[in-house]
Amino acid sequence: MQKTYSQKTYSQKTSEIERKWHIVDAKGKVLGRIATDIATKLIGKNKKEYTPHIDAGDFVVVINASEVSVTGNKEDTKMYYRHSGFPGGFKKRSLSDLRVQFPERIIEKAVKNMLPKNKLQDPRMARLKVYAGSDHKHQSQLGA
Repeated sequence: MQKTYSQKTYSQKTSEIERKWHIVDAKGKVLGRIATDIATKLIGKNKKEYTPHIDAGDFVVVINASEVSVTGNKEDTKMYYRHSGFPGGFKKRSLSDLRVQFPERIIEKAVKNMLPKNKLQDPRMARLKVYAGSDHKHQSQLGA
């Protein structure tokens, strides 16, 4: 007599989502490596209940964003491009210039480019909180 095994694929429901808060200190860490870790937590791929079409990721608070490091000569050669949509509206800014004026945007842009380009991208980015220094307003959520 042959035994039959039932293998059912688990699909998480939105009512079963349990979000946690993670704090990430970016001081001295490499930009790309820390961005992949943050993106994984925002998507929820680090959970065993991961379901691709359900947004079950966690909240991530990043501190010391101004002290994130990059390898090689990227501090001066890495450029961020944007366009206003008008003729002559092309702008570019180096990583070192962006670090001086908006250090949070370095991590935000790196993480956003690592997320899937779909309808879940904006809600996931809304759960990312980036701060240039070590002070943040999420102590009560972190349980400290």
